[in-house]
Amino acid sequence: MLDFIYYPVSAILWFWHKVFGFVLDPASGYAWALAVIFLVFTLRALLFKPFVHQVRSMKKMQEFAPQIRELQAKYGDDRQKLAVEMQKLQAEQGFNPLSGCLPVLVQVPVFFGLFHVLNGFKPGAPSNYIFDADDVASFVAADFFGAKLSNSISQAPDVLAAFGTDRFEMMLVGVPLMIAAAIATHFTARHSVQRQTADAAAQPQAAVMNRMTLWIFPTFALIGGPFLPLAILIYWLANNFWTLAQQRVVYSRIDREEAAQASAPAVVESTAVDTTPAQEPDSAADAAKDQPGEIPGVIEDRSRDTDKPGESR
Repeated sequence: MLDFIYYPVSAILWFWHKVFGFVLDPASGYAWALAVIFLVFTLRALLFKPFVHQVRSMKKMQEFAPQIRELQAKYGDDRQKLAVEMQKLQAEQGFNPLSGCLPVLVQVPVFFGLFHVLNGFKPGAPSNYIFDADDVASFVAADFFGAKLSNSISQAPDVLAAFGTDRFEMMLVGVPLMIAAAIATHFTARHSVQRQTADAAAQPQAAVMNRMTLWIFPTFALIGGPFLPLAILIYWLANNFWTLAQQRVVYSRIDREEAAQASAPAVVESTAVDTTPAQEPDSAADAAKDQPGEIPGVIEDRSRDTDKPGESR
């Protein structure tokens, strides 16, 4: 039913195993472990742009949290009107809360797809999706410091013995991976929580979610780890390391963009005023040109200036 997920996941895992198997021994547990790690990197690289969009969308939601609360207080009794006003605010400000869930929603089926593919590696199996019988035998025989990648700590001793391992060897590798995955999950969540505004973190719902992501989710790695195949624990650890590094890169980029916008000079529209001082006459000759009643180039008869008053010519 979910072959459209299982086949792509197995194909990516197959590709990276061929790459690392060319460098290392194809039956080596290191080649298979690196194939799982680079399966994570491949999927997360494809989701890089949606992750950036998710961060920007969540940041806008935090910035407009006061407006959202005002709408909730104003239209709390009218769910339909509240939904309309929320959609209007989201359209005006250009953010969509659902888009922030896309990377997580994509990773969930991939996680279960990988879990299903790994469970298909069984001794004597003729194939496992894109893997043939030789690939299945290679994965079953591969060990990672004595532990088998397709087995879990909680499996029965006879099952572990059929794969050539035991519970002690599984715990030697599995327990450190569980602890490392829990610590990585905690620090990934902490880095994200620290980016919240004080106003957003003060909300009761946000406070509950922050406690869950900081403490409850990492606990899942410790509680559920014994029931997960070793390869899933490697996937979990690699995924959290990628997320932590990706957060640092994306958050640093956004901080630089905001700093550049804050330092950019504001453009103020104004009417241009000519502040050039007026040029004054340089000489008496120039001043004479501006005297009223005089025509340049014509000599005025001033003999009348000497006439006595009352005399006529």
